[in-house]
Amino acid sequence: MKPKVHRKVQLRTTGLRHAQVQQEIRNFFQAVDSYPARAAKEPDVTFQQHLCSISLGHDNCIGNRTGRH
Repeated sequence: MKPKVHRKVQLRTTGLRHAQVQQEIRNFFQAVDSYPARAAKEPDVTFQQHLCSISLGHDNCIGNRTGRH
């Protein structure tokens, strides 16, 4: 019985990880698509900063903690 319980937990964890990976992929493609427009408005923003702002939100990225809001 214990191997079945362990397998259910493992499958659930694998499913959650799959969903996280899928979200990361969507965030990346969204960043690729929207970066040129943002870079035109903010020439100093790097792709990494832009991706972080999409993934975590603008205020949660390290490069954006300058005190300007």
